[in-house]
Order: sequence, then structure tokens, then C-alpha cells
Amino acid sequence: MRRYDDPVEVRKGGDGPEQFLWRGRLWKVRAVLAHWVETGPWWQSPVARVAIGSEEPTGSAPVGDLLGERELWRVEAGRGLEGGGVFDLSFDWVDGRWQLVGCED
Repeated sequence: MRRYDDPVEVRKGGDGPEQFLWRGRLWKVRAVLAHWVETGPWWQSPVARVAIGSEEPTGSAPVGDLLGERELWRVEAGRGLEGGGVFDLSFDWVDGRWQLVGCED
């Protein structure tokens, strides 16, 4: 699977993404193959590094959300009658952005 970090616009339905716009092309989701949630790399945050003693407190490090999550969907999608592919779509709860993070066509 090729990796991407491309912004996409997503129209969501009852069970997940129904359509997405990627690089000016509209893709229709034919099936949701998988759905999962990932937490961010909390161990890399300044607060966690101070807590484990690998960094000195500065007093200016933002606390932030140590458990920032993103939701991922692996979908099969196509454009009209053309062939399609399998895509990984990600929704980041921290900033409210959708991204295409993987594609296998």
C-alpha cells in the first residue's frame, strides 16, 4: 500500500464515509472493509518526557491532549464504472481534518 498525507473532503453516511474528493476526483465508497481508532504518540509529548525524567520541566510546555485520537476507515472505492482501489481515510479528532493516508489500486 502506498502511503499519502493528502487532505480530502469526505461525505459521511450512517456507517462511515460514502464519498470522498481526492485530487479533484470524486470517489464513491463501495464497501467499508475495516474501521479502527488510533491514539497519537503520547510518549513523545513534552509532558510525558518530563514525567519519565528524560526532559527537564520548563514551565512553558503545553499540556495538550496526551490521548489525541484519529479514526481510520479502510474502504473500497471507485469512480463510476472504472476500476477502483482500497483506500485508508483518516479523521483527526484534534483538528477535525480528513486525510487520505494510504492507497492500493
